[in-house]
Amino acid sequence: MLTYDTIRGLVEQAARENKKISEICLQDQAQQLEREPEDLFRQMDESFQVMVDSVQSGKKEGLHSTSGLTGGEGKKMADYADRGGSVMGDFMARATARALSVSNCNAAMGKIVATPTAGSCGILPGCLVSLYEDRTIDRRDIVLSIFTAGAFGIVIAQHASIAGAQGGCQAECGSASGMAAAAVVEAMGGTPQMCANALGMAIVNQMGLVCDPVAGLVEIPCVKRNASGTAIALCSADMALAGIDLKIPVDECIGAMKAVGDSMSPSLKETAGGGLAATETGRLLREKVFGKQ
Repeated sequence: MLTYDTIRGLVEQAARENKKISEICLQDQAQQLEREPEDLFRQMDESFQVMVDSVQSGKKEGLHSTSGLTGGEGKKMADYADRGGSVMGDFMARATARALSVSNCNAAMGKIVATPTAGSCGILPGCLVSLYEDRTIDRRDIVLSIFTAGAFGIVIAQHASIAGAQGGCQAECGSASGMAAAAVVEAMGGTPQMCANALGMAIVNQMGLVCDPVAGLVEIPCVKRNASGTAIALCSADMALAGIDLKIPVDECIGAMKAVGDSMSPSLKETAGGGLAATETGRLLREKVFGKQ
């Protein structure tokens, strides 16, 4: 039975069994839940379909959040990607559009998958739906990779945090980006150690990111941070697949993220008391939504 205590432990177990991390995790979860592995796979496949559907829902014409602060970002980016000529390239532009669309779906009270949170829900779909729709990656391999993302998320939750209220946005978008990077690496045929390196690189590149939601809503800057988190995840996956070394072991990166989160001011941990939320425009937008306090 797996303990999900360290990323290193998962990587070493996968190496001993000559399996993917997703395979040992699916086997372990089936044993713990006393269910057939294929039943759990089908359940995860249904979650992946929700991700696919939420991309489409989030880019519908005229979709806006209840507050009116956000809406349309995903559609605008998708239209831009369709025209071609993106600075980032077509694949990255479409991945960004999907991340924005899922975040728009979330802000408009649509159905999403929290991966690992609603505030960071666009990052994993932005990456994996793009592999599914724009590359010739088998759907089964993509769905299996979500088990790897989930296993890594469990380790992060045990030793640091996945919640902006506890660790800042590094804990939400940072964790989601790392989980997505690891999943992409596995789906692309990378080794378990490469998956671990990708996770660490994504965390390193968002270390210290604060959580400062304008008006206390998961909209500004959250929607756009899902887009940048997707870009970081894909960049980290490519670096890991290229064989670039993480240098600082991934479990130590997770520990560092926790230390940074613990030292972060409460005003920068989802309280809307600092950062962008405390700007003049941020305060005006809060008044627009809730009235003068």
